[in-house]
Amino acid sequence: MSTPTKLDVAQLRRQVESGAGPRLIDVRTPAEFETAHIPGSYNVPLDLLREHRDELRAHLDEQVVLICRTGRRAVEAEQALAAAGLPNLRLLDGGIVAWQAAGGEVRHGEPRWELERQVRLVAGAIVLTAVLVGVLVPPVTWLAGLVGAGLVVASLTDTCLMGMLLAKLPCNRGPRTTFPAVVAALSDGSG
Repeated sequence: MSTPTKLDVAQLRRQVESGAGPRLIDVRTPAEFETAHIPGSYNVPLDLLREHRDELRAHLDEQVVLICRTGRRAVEAEQALAAAGLPNLRLLDGGIVAWQAAGGEVRHGEPRWELERQVRLVAGAIVLTAVLVGVLVPPVTWLAGLVGAGLVVASLTDTCLMGMLLAKLPCNRGPRTTFPAVVAALSDGSG
């Protein structure tokens, strides 16, 4: 497996400002995209991208920069599109977080908690509750250990089952993104 080509914020900013910028594909959830995204980017959620990677190939023949929150999901998107035979893929190094930290232009929508923050809240609440209830019912304390083990696995594999489950909640879905809508946006250039 080859290492994806990364583009830093300054490089991407120069390309975008020159008017000859690459096609920006944001693979975050629709809710995350709605909260904040780079103007001109297209939202193609990672699940949808994986499912329709072969069809997307026909609509992404030029330079493509993949964007997510920090870079992990963009790597997964790059692997899926590269497996479909799409050339010229690059990743925004550090994702939208790095773009915003560098003062890059961002369109803001309805603010929502990021999935990472939601995972910390839910994991912490489960552990705290398990420890407190475990005082009265000791076997419940094992639930805290189970959450801890899940966090260790999430860290080692750079995946998070709890995050994937939380992403499916209605508050995290945002406006529904369908493959035909993605193709229409890519075809008419309305990112």
